[in-house]
Amino acid sequence: MNLVVNGDAESGPGGSAEPVTEVTGWAVPEGAPALIAYSLGNGYPGIGDPGPADRGTRFFSGGNSPRTALVQDIALPERGDAGWRYIDAGRVRYTLAGWLGGYATQEDGARLSVEFRDAQGTPVALSVLGPVTAGERLSRTALLERTATATVPPGARHARVLLVFTRSGSGTSNDGYADSISLTLHATGGRK
Repeated sequence: MNLVVNGDAESGPGGSAEPVTEVTGWAVPEGAPALIAYSLGNGYPGIGDPGPADRGTRFFSGGNSPRTALVQDIALPERGDAGWRYIDAGRVRYTLAGWLGGYATQEDGARLSVEFRDAQGTPVALSVLGPVTAGERLSRTALLERTATATVPPGARHARVLLVFTRSGSGTSNDGYADSISLTLHATGGRK
């Protein structure tokens, strides 16, 4: 089960290139993202461009801000096969995944990270994905899948998912793009 709420940009306001101040499931501590429809055109990623096979109708972009950030703080499950007892025994793995990209030859990009924290809020582990460079995209408008998998650190009780879009050039649009953001937990080994 994906622990990230609205990791696919499908819920809430948006659909155009106009920035929004609120995004369902996410806090917006910096900048103003846009939730753009794949059908918009005007050089934005479309249905025919590289991206998730199961994409919905919209994706995230950095809007018009030089730097835009979206954040979610997620409580890890207390019970079940991915609960605290299994986490503290080192028997839960996580996968952080997202489709990240940008526009043509520009180096605007999106970076996705998860920071695990203990009960006091102290960081205990970090994974970072992206940004995807223009070279990795072969200088075309595209979103490419990036993933990281590792063991949830013992003592972790919360995960902070951070999605940051950065404009590298002098244009007015922040053409870092992201879609299909997910954080999933998987129990390993047998039950005790």
